[in-house]
Amino acid sequence: MARPRTPKGRAQRTNERLTLLYPEALCELDHTTSFQLLIATILSAQATDVGVNKATPGLFAHYPDAESMSEASQEEVEALINSLGLFRNKAKSVIKCANQLMDHHDGQVPTSMKDLVALAGVGRKTANVVRSVALDLPGLPVDTHVLRLSQLLHLTEALPESQQRDAVKVELLLNPMVPAAERGSFSLRMILHGRRVCIARRPQCEACVLNDFCPSSTV
Repeated sequence: MARPRTPKGRAQRTNERLTLLYPEALCELDHTTSFQLLIATILSAQATDVGVNKATPGLFAHYPDAESMSEASQEEVEALINSLGLFRNKAKSVIKCANQLMDHHDGQVPTSMKDLVALAGVGRKTANVVRSVALDLPGLPVDTHVLRLSQLLHLTEALPESQQRDAVKVELLLNPMVPAAERGSFSLRMILHGRRVCIARRPQCEACVLNDFCPSSTV
């Protein structure tokens, strides 16, 4: 099979290969509702999914929805998430977010990017996670794995090098390369591949299903 010559071609081939490798593209943050995913994703900033998943069962047992969390005290939430870094700031953010949901959205998680990023603690990455995973809407979350793999695969070569670590610019560049309905799963698979194979400090190029066309492959 010929090597794809363009960033879009490499993105499409990557999407095809990773879909075969990871047929079940699942978000690794435990949740049962869109509200819980929203809160878990806010908590995941500078934390691991494993760490968040240890903290959220107790949090959601006490505050399963926006109404209950909007009435929580800072101290109560801090005590439930103090195993996480920046837990004081995160407690403040999730309580404020819950109050905003109650005040402006009848306690429901909004669907639009504009409304989501207006919530406390929510940037485009978190909004895209919620949109793609919980709401079945187009969204391509860009985290450190997506940034790194996009650079290695030269998907972002059209951007100046200084902008290839800018999550928003990379998201907007990648969006038209992937079908809208597949953007969320593409991101999830890139993240899984970055964690399991294309590991930052020891990329396993010899075991990578992308090594025959990845410009950075050492094989």
